[in-house]
Amino acid sequence: MKCSRKRTRLTASFPILLGCLAGAVMIGPARADSDLYADFPITVKGYSGSKTTSVSYGGQIARHLLHESLKKLAGKGDGNPNSDLKTLMMTYYAEKDPGRAIVAPTSNGEFEFLQSSVDEISKGKNLSGKTYKGAVSAWPGNLTGAEVVEFWIDKASSAKKGYDIDNGYNYPQLISKFIMGAVLYNQIADNYLDEKLEADKKPNDKPYKDGAAYTGKEHSWDEGFGYFGAAANTARLSAKDTYQVAKRGKKSDPASALALADYNHDGKVDYAKEMTYALAYYAAAYDKGGKTNYLHTINQAFLDGRHLITNANGEKLSDAERSQLKGYADVVKSNLEKVLAESVFKYAGSSYKDLQKLQTALDSGGDTDKILYDYAKHWGELKGFSMSLQMGGKDLGETALRLNRLIGFGPVLANSSQVIDVDSAGNYVKDQGSGLGEYSMHMLKVQKLMIDEFGVQARSNDQMGSMAALSESLGDGDSAEND
Repeated sequence: MKCSRKRTRLTASFPILLGCLAGAVMIGPARADSDLYADFPITVKGYSGSKTTSVSYGGQIARHLLHESLKKLAGKGDGNPNSDLKTLMMTYYAEKDPGRAIVAPTSNGEFEFLQSSVDEISKGKNLSGKTYKGAVSAWPGNLTGAEVVEFWIDKASSAKKGYDIDNGYNYPQLISKFIMGAVLYNQIADNYLDEKLEADKKPNDKPYKDGAAYTGKEHSWDEGFGYFGAAANTARLSAKDTYQVAKRGKKSDPASALALADYNHDGKVDYAKEMTYALAYYAAAYDKGGKTNYLHTINQAFLDGRHLITNANGEKLSDAERSQLKGYADVVKSNLEKVLAESVFKYAGSSYKDLQKLQTALDSGGDTDKILYDYAKHWGELKGFSMSLQMGGKDLGETALRLNRLIGFGPVLANSSQVIDVDSAGNYVKDQGSGLGEYSMHMLKVQKLMIDEFGVQARSNDQMGSMAALSESLGDGDSAEND
């Protein structure tokens, strides 16, 4: 069967049509760059505006910049209560004020960005309005997602560089990693690539809103892609290249990173189209080891879905077309879940290694300050990602219960104390935890849980080989979990 430029309704000839879609057959203006998430034509019937493309996800990029800036600000405290810093952090989290500068990421030598303010990307955006609205069982108090973030913002404003040495918390990491799930993952998996794909939600034969250059389904799909955080030219970059872009070449090679990012060759990186953020960055970080392909699998599913919607040429999607679109959505969601599970696995391993170093230092009378700082950072990443994993709109049931009990509300510290609750005044309540040895076993059990329940394959910081020896040293192969 020859693929036609004329729109074809989905029929039983699924494999044939998939071949057509894979070849990026498009309606309307010809597009040479079918592997870019850019320049999809306008299909809205009767559109009379000045736009030349239906692609729009600036609001999502603005939220990435608010997230990155908030993380940076969370590490600015001097150890004393600071109402000005708290107000500033809340401006980036809960407000929609104009004039907010992009605090992070910023230019790094030759890796120079095009814009300098959030408004240049999209105006009137915040993070709190898009944060998970249900109760978060992984943190004390039965708080909503936004209430958890605001609690941490308050604590971060009084902590020295965002680090609470007494309780073992690193607030920049907790805030950032939880937002990746409670905002980004949740909006993709439980909104735009979920309910917004139903026939009666944002139909494709109407503009998303009056006067818009995009249909309901086009914009819903674009918003999901925007929350993923991939650059428009991701299909042309390897995972290692994407990782370099997200890192801005670190300090060693910003020029090479600029060359990779700058696909329009204007000498600067466009935050809106050429930068990589958050979930896409972590997907690339695991893929560069060669064991997984999360980044390009997710990116291709987004591209395939966008081609399908565009091919509808502004008409309502048939049930068969929506079914296929939901298939692409499932690919995105299942792979994002694995990326988050890989992150839980990685930082459980990091926390395990920190616990071993801490025990060694305590046994020898060595200095523990740097070890405790690293431990708080890695545990914050572990806790934040473990909470994020539960934000995808599906009930993880016993898996979530076990994960939350194994990790607890706080890390077990050098004196075996651990936060177990928060009182009505917002103060932490501590008790004696399970001890460093038992808690080390918990970290290994977290890694095993990620393998058993999510099938993680990259397995960064894999410490599973230590489980048998640790179990023998503890004298119990089934050490107790946190209650």
